[in-house]
Amino acid sequence: MPAAQLRLELPEHVLPADALQVFAALDAMAGQGDADRRGAVFTRKEVVEFILDLVGYCEDQPLHRMRLLEPSFGGGDFLFPAVERLLKVWRASPHPTDACASLRNAIRGVELHRDFFDATRQTLVERITAEGIGSRTAATIADHWLTQGDFLLSPPAGLFDVVVGNPPYVRQELIPSPLLSEYRSRYHTMYDRADLYIPFIERSLLSLAEKGRLGFICSDRWMKNRYGGPLRAFVSSHFALKIYVDMVDTAAFQREVVAYPAITVIAREQGVGGRIAHRPRINPVELGELARKLRAPDVPERDPDVRELPRIAAGDEPWLLQAPDQTALLRRLERQFPTVEEAGCGIGIGVATGADKVFIADFAALDVEPDRKLPLAMTRDISSGEVRWRGLGVINPFADDGRLVDLAAYPRLERYLLAHREAVSRRHCARKSPRNWYRTIDRITPALARTPKLLIPDIKGEAHVVFEPGGLYPHHNLYYVTSGAWDIRALQAVLLSCVARLFVATYSTRMRGGYLRFQAQYLRRIRIPFWRDVPSTLRETLADAAVRRDLSACDAAVFELYGMNAEERSALGEKGG
Repeated sequence: MPAAQLRLELPEHVLPADALQVFAALDAMAGQGDADRRGAVFTRKEVVEFILDLVGYCEDQPLHRMRLLEPSFGGGDFLFPAVERLLKVWRASPHPTDACASLRNAIRGVELHRDFFDATRQTLVERITAEGIGSRTAATIADHWLTQGDFLLSPPAGLFDVVVGNPPYVRQELIPSPLLSEYRSRYHTMYDRADLYIPFIERSLLSLAEKGRLGFICSDRWMKNRYGGPLRAFVSSHFALKIYVDMVDTAAFQREVVAYPAITVIAREQGVGGRIAHRPRINPVELGELARKLRAPDVPERDPDVRELPRIAAGDEPWLLQAPDQTALLRRLERQFPTVEEAGCGIGIGVATGADKVFIADFAALDVEPDRKLPLAMTRDISSGEVRWRGLGVINPFADDGRLVDLAAYPRLERYLLAHREAVSRRHCARKSPRNWYRTIDRITPALARTPKLLIPDIKGEAHVVFEPGGLYPHHNLYYVTSGAWDIRALQAVLLSCVARLFVATYSTRMRGGYLRFQAQYLRRIRIPFWRDVPSTLRETLADAAVRRDLSACDAAVFELYGMNAEERSALGEKGG
């Protein structure tokens, strides 16, 4: 199908030249053969059936009088199971009427990729025909149901009772610039580094009828990340999160993919709470039973599979998907105590150079002036829980006033950098400012190396907080915490505790294998008392627990620090999250 035949609706502000660029970009994407570049990930049938159950597209409902939308149907993973249910209900209805008249509005599917569209349409016609419906009527129904084009730019098609699917996961850098600009002009949720699935969710939600339900399986990043803020606010204002099922580390797809998926059911209605489940086993019997529990009028207390949470969506705030008692504890601490930075602590990330092979090497072997290099702390230097420096150093091209040094004043540094100028000049920061071609991406402040600090790797299953007494500069894979108010060892005990982990686990996106991101944005969420309010005996207890790296003692001291009662301590369990 040539580009001019694509189903596309462009607003009045798009000029003819812009329209041609958008059409050309769409035509290229419609013929894209690389499934990964298209964001095509195929969902297992058991998971599709589970999602159809969760949104209520079930055989005990009059499906032939409902409308279902699949905004990116691909090879028909969602489409064919939905059609199977629809035709079974239609056949069993008391007085089935003319097939085309009664079914033509029941389904709408959109697919941009031409080969997928053609193959899926052909299979759909064959399946409808297999139900005893004439081939011509089957083709007419398929043509009413399916559209080849871009869902995000396609004309409105009314409202739907159900929207289901697995929207494409495409990074912005893979979207042609004219098309990306057009998406941004239409969808306010296309914010910051949002991937393509974000506007898919926005448009799909806008397509819901009153009481309609959306059921998607896609990345869960938007529920907590910065770029998901506008979409979270949109959901909070107009919809209700009904069901959340964490699918990380489950075999949800037809092939193994690097993804952090969740099933999310959002309804066009007002609501005060939702239900959550985590990492179900992928088999029809267990998924069917879980769907029944998630949709039941009531959930038994302490059900091992399903929990009920109070209102989850609140403005653009990250969604808190912890147990209710943990959420209550978190909210109490947030009301009562200042943030870690408000309490006098600093949080940052180590130096990014943009060319580590040039700027980082064996400290003793770096042939530059002694005051132009610093000992460097790497992740492997602290893997044991104590600092064991392996001898690497980083070149520092900055003077103490923050300006780059004059290379003429440092002949050894100049000679070294000129020998590697080609690699250093290729970096974005060097191309952006050619006069400053030899700077590191981040400014280096030597005083930080001399400062006692806590070093924390980004990705860990548990908090890994290591005391560095001063002497090493952190690499960009490490976050650091300093304090002019708190005793650094007492602070280490707090950050090693299950209470700190609760904060990080609540606000962090979770990685495969259950790992957390101990990034600055999440560490800044932690609340602690002002140091002046900590009793002297408790100060000593905290510091001693950290020095001994006794995690149980850290927890016990931190429980006392926050004045936690037995119920709050119990909410954290053994690991606190």
